[in-house]
Amino acid sequence: MAEPERTERRLRPAQLLFEPSETVTDPEHFFDLESIDDPRELLVRATELTLAFRAAQERAVEFQAVAAAQLADPRRFDRLSAAAIAEQAEWTEDYARKMIEFGESLLRGTAPEGA
Repeated sequence: MAEPERTERRLRPAQLLFEPSETVTDPEHFFDLESIDDPRELLVRATELTLAFRAAQERAVEFQAVAAAQLADPRRFDRLSAAAIAEQAEWTEDYARKMIEFGESLLRGTAPEGA
């Protein structure tokens, strides 16, 4: 029996452009949004950035989970405990255990939908 194909919701966010270092010192500057005068254009670009950051955050969490699972792998001679992973990542130990489990499911390819 063929395994069902996992459908993933992958956003195609706007490209994140890194801000020049001289403009980062200005707290009002944010990806040049402050220079957009047309509110419709501002809404579109701000929405694109919101989706891009959300997608990046979701993807980064998946990488955190995979790394946590790999670090906790009992086959590693240098494996870390959930407490050590929690300390390194600035998580609670409970959250570290959940991230390890999530990472293991990602590595197996059985992560729950929407996770």
